[in-house]
Amino acid sequence: MQVTFRSRLEASDLGRGDGLPDEGAPVLLLQGFFCTRRSLQPLERRLRRDGYQVFSLDLGGLAGRFNTRRIDELARFVRGQVERIYARNPGLAPLTVIGHSKGGLVAAWWVKRLGGHQRVRTVITLGTPHRGTRVAWAGILLAWLLPSLVQMLPGSDFLRRLREGAWPAHVALVSIFSRRDRIAPWPSALIESRVLHGRNVEVEAAHGDYLLKKTIYATMMRELRRVEALDARPAPVRAAPERAA
Repeated sequence: MQVTFRSRLEASDLGRGDGLPDEGAPVLLLQGFFCTRRSLQPLERRLRRDGYQVFSLDLGGLAGRFNTRRIDELARFVRGQVERIYARNPGLAPLTVIGHSKGGLVAAWWVKRLGGHQRVRTVITLGTPHRGTRVAWAGILLAWLLPSLVQMLPGSDFLRRLREGAWPAHVALVSIFSRRDRIAPWPSALIESRVLHGRNVEVEAAHGDYLLKKTIYATMMRELRRVEALDARPAPVRAAPERAA
């Protein structure tokens, strides 16, 4: 299968809806745990309507469809697919990555640990348990089948390693969270204050609302355009050194 993304790409793992614009900032969507790419369609439609180039990846594990694989494994997969895109589209602008729930952790590992900062300017997470979630204990007996559950436990080795080192200074990180979210319960979705261009933005939502509610989409767009405005600022002009009289 071929997918149009500025040029013809041979990428069976890429997905997009009809009406993808030929121009516009590129956005990568990453779905959450046990979700398929189909769950992203409402968000994808809205972004395409607003002029963005949008694509997603098949992160299937269990039964070849649902997002169940290890987070670091998925991050390596994302890196490989994105590099294929840039190899065929060398003039493509830096990406904005929007990750729902576990998808935000995939994005964070790729950007921070696997060189994704070279391709990404902004990461927006929606209900992502950056500090882990106790809900993962509910399926721990199936950890052999669902290994990413162990990685999302509070205090896991994966989360400890993810916190090591500094977040890339030029990549904005925005966590959109809700105190009503029972899957990524407050304060698990908060990012650390030491992230240079990091923001925690609170909304009213249950975990399943992030991809559906118009009010949350409006909040996400405000953050996205805020970062775009920062990127568009002219570089400061250095004053010429004064000559000694």
